[in-house]
Amino acid sequence: MKYFILIIVCLFFSCGKKEDVLLPKSNVTIVKDVQDLSPIYIFFKIEEKDTIAEVNRKNSIISTNWIFNVDKRLPLKLVIPEVIKLQEKKRGEKAHKNEKAENYYSYADSVGKNLAFLPFTKVYYKMEKPMDQPGFIFEFRKGNDLVLLNNHFEVKKADILKELYKIDFAINPKIVFIFDENMSYEEYIQNKILVRDLDTFNDEIPSEFIF
Repeated sequence: MKYFILIIVCLFFSCGKKEDVLLPKSNVTIVKDVQDLSPIYIFFKIEEKDTIAEVNRKNSIISTNWIFNVDKRLPLKLVIPEVIKLQEKKRGEKAHKNEKAENYYSYADSVGKNLAFLPFTKVYYKMEKPMDQPGFIFEFRKGNDLVLLNNHFEVKKADILKELYKIDFAINPKIVFIFDENMSYEEYIQNKILVRDLDTFNDEIPSEFIF
């Protein structure tokens, strides 16, 4: 139990100052163990009346697996732009590039009582509304238990996969995810874990739009 308490709050020490990251929680572990890693922290900060996403990546090494420890209270509109910058930096590196190095989000498995990881290396984010996007579109709205499918009908989150697999596709469609930019990072991670099986629905990594 002591170990579980420690992983829910990631502690970071810098210049004698202790800072913490409150990790999201889920009830399932996607990946349990990652070796050869570098931690990246995105802190929740309040400056005057503004919420700030403060990034610390000074211990990150390009050739390693990057673990993104992101505070669950931050909204996606602050988190994802910072993630995009870091992704682009790693993807653009030539001298020390390691094709096997992955990117993971960390979270706490409240059932298994362990630190867990969600891979997202191949995801390309877009901070905009998709225009005439082909494929099967899942729109996740902040605090809403219903997901909007192709702008036409709503399905409970828990029933998404069941409803999708009811459809007899001649060719599996491209999957597109839309997430409310005001959604908390914790809600985002929980949604991502819920639909993780769609990553293998076809050969393409689902597109993700944040707006």
